[in-house]
Amino acid sequence: MGRLSVDLCGIRLDNPVIPASGCFGYGKEFAALYDIDILGTFSFKGTTLRPRFGNPTPRIAETPAGMLNAVGLQNPGVERVIAEELPAMRAFFHKPVMANVSGFSVEEYVETCRLLDREAQVGWLEVNISCPNVHGGGMSFGTDPAAAAEVTKAVKAVTQKPVIVKLSPNVTDITQIARACEAAGADGVSLINTLLGMRIDLKTKKPLLANVTGGLSGPAVFPVALRMVWQVCRAVQIPVVGMGGIATAEDVLEMMAAGATAVEVGAANLTDPFACKKIIEALPAAMDRYGIKTLSELKKG
Repeated sequence: MGRLSVDLCGIRLDNPVIPASGCFGYGKEFAALYDIDILGTFSFKGTTLRPRFGNPTPRIAETPAGMLNAVGLQNPGVERVIAEELPAMRAFFHKPVMANVSGFSVEEYVETCRLLDREAQVGWLEVNISCPNVHGGGMSFGTDPAAAAEVTKAVKAVTQKPVIVKLSPNVTDITQIARACEAAGADGVSLINTLLGMRIDLKTKKPLLANVTGGLSGPAVFPVALRMVWQVCRAVQIPVVGMGGIATAEDVLEMMAAGATAVEVGAANLTDPFACKKIIEALPAAMDRYGIKTLSELKKG
């Protein structure tokens, strides 16, 4: 393995940098700017069983050192992703891709994962359990250990690919959720998803977002994400993908020093479409400055 290489659930990555779901689409727009084969992989736009238009607008709001989004999982549905997006992706991305999956019931998660499991391009299934559990009164699967375990176990029963469960930070103890997913068979966990927040327009005295609240991302959340990654890495034995406010090579090294096997870069892609490319290119020099020979050694440390 090379200096930047890591192993994520049995699949080798040339480097640990992964654009996060929702911030990279299906890669096409970024591939027009640079060769995205430089990436370790990327997590494509969150996919549900049926098409979703998403939440009403406005659904994006800026904040100091970050942003709020309430996009609402807008996507064409899994059948169109398989029929159109994955074939188009073959022209510009030549590595296994991470499929991000969302659902509103266990049955939806299972069917979406079952369909994506058949696709050779898909290396990992990243199962986002921050969605409302419609059969449980609207509570997020990711806020209850038993519900998180139920989704994990059900998805693992219909897939052969590694399952990485994406965890919500909007909980009292994220390690409880991580342990429940591990016990149910998860091959890895990724964290953190966005923190719940809001803004108010002082001219109208009403919330800026039509949805009232949205998910906070960007550099503002990095210390919180780092703390949670540190805690989860010491609570489970499975790989952890760290994310939340990563914008520099030094941020990557911090996340990996906390125990992460790989990292995802989200909002930084929206402020600078070359963010991931720059981070990857800056990693060797950053490693040299801190006496780090290989990223795999840093992970073990």
